[in-house]
Amino acid sequence: MKKIIFVCHGNICRSVAAEYIMKSLTNNFVIVSRATSYEEIGNDIYPPMKRELLKSNIHFDRHYATRIDYKDYESSDYIFYMDDENRYMLERMFPNSNKIYPIYKYSKNIFEIEDPWYTGRFDLVVSQIKQCVKDILANIDIDK
Repeated sequence: MKKIIFVCHGNICRSVAAEYIMKSLTNNFVIVSRATSYEEIGNDIYPPMKRELLKSNIHFDRHYATRIDYKDYESSDYIFYMDDENRYMLERMFPNSNKIYPIYKYSKNIFEIEDPWYTGRFDLVVSQIKQCVKDILANIDIDK
């Protein structure tokens, strides 16, 4: 089964939201989320993101923020990041990779998923991630 990793800065808002949103839509992939930083390691989903996921009827479990590592990279087929800072960090960690893409690669009119930890716009972020995940599912080949 193909493995997808969603990545953001701390793995407490955007990437974990993408993980559970995608899990709510399909069981055709192994889906996990990771951080590019060490700042939030071990922490659960940020409470305002939990509230927004609950409003959208997205089920989630107790989460432990985890930083992406080489083992994750090697075992993955797709790594989707949220913004240019994430891309920069991933490219430094895994140079010349052909697995790293923006989560909005297949989406029209979405060019970054902002960090709601700073902006407070959790509703916008969840809405955009939902659209991006649906667009990913419509465009990637399960068997490829």
